[in-house]
Amino acid sequence: MGLSKKDEFTAKQNRLADYAKALAHPARVAIVEYLATSNACMCGDIVEVLPLSQSTVSQHLRELKNAGLIKGTIDGTSVCYCLNEEGWNEMQSMLGTFLVTMKKCC
Repeated sequence: MGLSKKDEFTAKQNRLADYAKALAHPARVAIVEYLATSNACMCGDIVEVLPLSQSTVSQHLRELKNAGLIKGTIDGTSVCYCLNEEGWNEMQSMLGTFLVTMKKCC
């Protein structure tokens, strides 16, 4: 496997890429939409609304959590997930600035 070149880019560029990667799968978009409309839910609830296995949903939840877009709290044997407002605000700001800057090109 090749070496990562992430350290060749700014922290801001890497952070924006992490957000983009987290949303780069339709299952993750569906999870975010579900959480946005239900405030909070158990992981099992998410599995019931997606055509994916528990393990696959867990992998997608982990990606979203690692990016800081969702957060989870342990409730007995389940984890209750909700959107991470701080992460969403940061992503919106970064993405908005990025898009406005690209508009000025050419």
